Amino acid sequence: MSELHELSLTEQLTGLAAGEFSATELTRHYLSRIERLDPALNSYITVCQDTALAAAAEQDALRAVGHAGPLAGIPIAHKDIFCTQGIRTSAGSRMLDNFIPPYSATVVEKLTAAGAVVLGKTNMDEFAMGSSNENSFYGAVKNPWSPDCVPGGSSGGSAATVAARLCTVATGTDTGGSIRQPAAFCGITGIKPTYGRVSRWGIIAYASSLDQAGAMGRSAEDAAHLLEAMAGFDERDSTSVMDAGPDFTSLLTADISGKKIGICRTYFNAGLNPAVEAAVMSAAKQLEALGATLVDVELTMADHAIPAYYIIAPAEASANLSRYDGVRFGHRCDNPADIDDLYKRSRAEGFGKEVKSRIMVGSFALSAGYYDAYYRKAQQIRRLIKEDFLQAFQQVDYILGPTTPGPAFAIGEMVDDQVAMYLQDIYTIAVNLAGLPAISIPAGFTGGLPIGMQLIGRHLDEAGLLNIAHRYQQVTDWHRQGPALEQEANHD
Repeated sequence: MSELHELSLTEQLTGLAAGEFSATELTRHYLSRIERLDPALNSYITVCQDTALAAAAEQDALRAVGHAGPLAGIPIAHKDIFCTQGIRTSAGSRMLDNFIPPYSATVVEKLTAAGAVVLGKTNMDEFAMGSSNENSFYGAVKNPWSPDCVPGGSSGGSAATVAARLCTVATGTDTGGSIRQPAAFCGITGIKPTYGRVSRWGIIAYASSLDQAGAMGRSAEDAAHLLEAMAGFDERDSTSVMDAGPDFTSLLTADISGKKIGICRTYFNAGLNPAVEAAVMSAAKQLEALGATLVDVELTMADHAIPAYYIIAPAEASANLSRYDGVRFGHRCDNPADIDDLYKRSRAEGFGKEVKSRIMVGSFALSAGYYDAYYRKAQQIRRLIKEDFLQAFQQVDYILGPTTPGPAFAIGEMVDDQVAMYLQDIYTIAVNLAGLPAISIPAGFTGGLPIGMQLIGRHLDEAGLLNIAHRYQQVTDWHRQGPALEQEANHD
């Protein structure tokens, strides 16, 4: 059964339907790989062996009587920011190390109803704050392509599990690039949908106006299957879009002839690794060969995205994380002297350095005397960024550029340089500020590390992004390449 983990999601569904293997066999195969390979990667926080096997057996029974769902028996991993009933949900923080939710997030409910089998919860930057997955209470995740490098963040655990074939597909969240950036670093496909396309209900909040759940898989086809099951209106989420969404998988193979793809020259600046630039431009030529038309576009507000984001996101975080006070749930300090001591020590002990830093920045930006100078100004810039995209989309259908300035960097390389760390999201953050959909797909390698390219689409046009990505992947094989894990080689 050593080949099961190399099958795509579609191939696994075909094999399950044909009776070539069962959901139980597939689940056992992945659990065995996790036990053997994940200690070196640290991509999982919690592995749900017993519940996964029970769910797999249930899916086998349902399939036997003709009641298989669209994802029946497919092994999935959830970022540990999605609440899972009866299963610890930590958000990568000591603050929630003992938190077991009494309910599941809408995304989890939908995927479970579709028949997916939950293998476990993946490691992440604490409360989704980070670009490297070094900020987790449970330790850094290693990049499967090179254990000395980061997998990206904050959904680095999910990206690493997919790249290392420790699950078929995984969920992630993207506040400023946290699906796309780790997807690029780990050589997989990751899509951040339009804000509101996928319910945020049951997702532990970082920055509520920016957070968005999305899909991570080896290919656009895998991501389309996952997103199809995740998307849809949810009355429990006031920001949910009242649109059922198209059948993403049926639109994958549509002709892309005549589609106008904008090349944003603003993104090809001095900070971009030459190998990344070459890979993205090569991909652009490939899309042109498939019938697309390349058009130069400008995003004049692109340079303002990072400063605006790092005012708005921390401000929202300072409000969202104020609920963690040691009283109702989460970490509580021992023997507090009074209520002030309870608050201060519980938060000091429960939150990590990066979270504390962002709470302080956000609290400052919202404080009297600074609100207009910082937060209000950042929101005004956010509006200009959105208008910038709207103007660009009058000329083109999609915008193409790099996902990250370079490939994955070494663990510890940027820990003491916060500005350099924040700049890793320079090409992704504006998308969240504008609420648009975007996808990162593998486009090459440099120094043995993956390169990702990003496609940005109009509001609610995830189908178009997946279509272009799939057509590109039909004529390239970057997405089919996987890391040679040392532990796997030793085992074999």
